[in-house]
Amino acid sequence: MTSGTQPTAGSERTVFDDVAYWLTVVSVYFLVGVLFFYSGKEKLFDGDAKAPPGIARQFDGTFVATFPGVDALWAILSVLEFAVFVILLVSLVRGEFLPHRRKSLLLTGLALGLFTFACLSFGQTSTGNNEGTASLFTYFGVVAIVMLLVMLLPPNRPRAWLSGIAHTRD
Repeated sequence: MTSGTQPTAGSERTVFDDVAYWLTVVSVYFLVGVLFFYSGKEKLFDGDAKAPPGIARQFDGTFVATFPGVDALWAILSVLEFAVFVILLVSLVRGEFLPHRRKSLLLTGLALGLFTFACLSFGQTSTGNNEGTASLFTYFGVVAIVMLLVMLLPPNRPRAWLSGIAHTRD
């Protein structure tokens, strides 16, 4: 077969493209949704959006303890975390998980996740908790990679998104 008659990267998808797509989409929604649901729910509803004593002690004497206050920041973080879950839920309701649908709300929810991890990292850095900052930086990086992965999925790429990546032209 000459290179002029070979199928293009997007013309022939395999069952593996579909299986990989669905496993990826389910994993993204499940991993990110569950992570932000439980962290937001615990802070916002179970803890009444009030910082636990250990967190209050960690920020005692810092700038954030005076403005806007540890409880206020804790409440803001609670809302941000739960908002990521809500945005992902709305994305599901809109059917963004389907291969032919744009994933604008999913990407917005992931971007809010990045912002939330950046805010959390600021708090850890302001108290000198370098280990906590490093951990949050890892979370931030993983969510950024997940965003890039979502951008590789259909409809941004052909339905043969997986086999199309491996396809080379002569």
